[in-house]
Amino acid sequence: MPALPDTDAAILPEGLLYVDGVLRRAENDRTYDNIGPWTGKPVGVAADASARDVEEAIVAARRAFDTTDWSTNHAKRFALVKKLYDLFEANRERLIAIARYEVGAPLMAVNRAQVANCLNSWRDLMEVYPNMPWEKDYGVRETSFGTSQRTAYYEAIGVAAAITPWNFPLYVNAEKVVSALLAGCTVILKPAPDTPLAGIIFGELAAEAGFPAGVLNVITASDPAEAGEMLVTDPRVDLITFTGSTAIGKHIMRQGAETMKRAFLELGGKSVNIVLEDTPDFAQVVAQSILVFHAGQGCAVQSRLLVPRSRYEEAKQILKAAYDGFADKWGHFDEPSCAMGPVVSRKQMERVKAYVDIGIAEGATLLAGGNLRPDIGPGWFIEPTCFVDVSNDMRIAQEEIFGPVLVVIPFEDDEDAIRIANDSVYGLSGGVWSADRQRAINVAKRVRTGTIGVNGGTPINGDLPFGGYKQSGIGRAWGIEGIEEYLETKVMAYPV
Repeated sequence: MPALPDTDAAILPEGLLYVDGVLRRAENDRTYDNIGPWTGKPVGVAADASARDVEEAIVAARRAFDTTDWSTNHAKRFALVKKLYDLFEANRERLIAIARYEVGAPLMAVNRAQVANCLNSWRDLMEVYPNMPWEKDYGVRETSFGTSQRTAYYEAIGVAAAITPWNFPLYVNAEKVVSALLAGCTVILKPAPDTPLAGIIFGELAAEAGFPAGVLNVITASDPAEAGEMLVTDPRVDLITFTGSTAIGKHIMRQGAETMKRAFLELGGKSVNIVLEDTPDFAQVVAQSILVFHAGQGCAVQSRLLVPRSRYEEAKQILKAAYDGFADKWGHFDEPSCAMGPVVSRKQMERVKAYVDIGIAEGATLLAGGNLRPDIGPGWFIEPTCFVDVSNDMRIAQEEIFGPVLVVIPFEDDEDAIRIANDSVYGLSGGVWSADRQRAINVAKRVRTGTIGVNGGTPINGDLPFGGYKQSGIGRAWGIEGIEEYLETKVMAYPV
């Protein structure tokens, strides 16, 4: 059995709220257990915020925006965001511990997406910040009302509430917090209940960096809805930025409509990986498509593998060998090359297993995996899973599973592959492979998705806008475009 962490004692520090510049416990000292996915046991405790705690965070953020120079002092806020970044770099080992014990990330995911990508992308935001267009000259124009000089100014929208997920929490928290702060907003961060410390560390290090009171507030709570509902419906909050499921994103839009709150949403995906028949190293490309990295818990993962019908049987054999070869390479806590550990919670494990059962009931063929694995440990382990003989109208091909479940769908030609790719309510990411790069680009251009790689290209990075079409969201994260999501446009004109 793989070596697992010993959680008989608390491994992670107690998580505190950060409200109005003060690190403190929740009202009445309420806490809740922070459960580790590897063992299903507590790895620490976190503050369990009350409605009063959330109210105090809203008041603090509103006051800091309305009565201080945070929104107008560009140099001041950049310097503090840079200082906060330096503290995160200095505390990299703490970030690694959070990603391992709280998120359940294996070491390969920790060293790539969970921590390294968080810090690298944060640095990208700081590098693009000097290029932000804070005003635009529209020149002089004569109209029937006279002649005017026109200028547009771009200003922070106000108080931004960030509601974030558990799958890549440090990375997503950085995207939202840093972008909003650089734009000049004040921020209330509400991390997912499953990963409180990935949010709490922003408050701890902001306090150390000397952030002005109320500019950044961090609220953690065991209830997944109460604090979020307060933020979404409160008229003192100007913007909600949310990453999570499409169902919750729709709910946020409905709830926020009463106050005409801007909603910036990064939602679900069911992205395709299209491998055309002329792909060089066809076997390698198909084999590396197995969905195992961080147990498939990513909105942009390519969970639909599309292969030509003329090579479908060949692809099945390749995948069977790939999954067989991976059978003893996952679930290892201390192995640096391990790419897959547990899913984040019992609830998520049961959800993934329910979709495996749905796939079998729908008539798909289970090529690999599909079983819960309590023999690996007491945590939330489910095998890497692959379905073949899948049609795109099956639920396992249409609905986001958010686990290590790959579905493999055959296509007849390029037009059929494009049709299948676009036959989805989602449009977040994807990939296309071909020996003919222009052919692959032509296919990629017609797939309705926000990001897509051609022949292994990487379309997701901190200096690039990231987001989706259709029900995959509204708006773009990262890059200049991601900072602009937190801005309003004011046009000023005066006679000349």
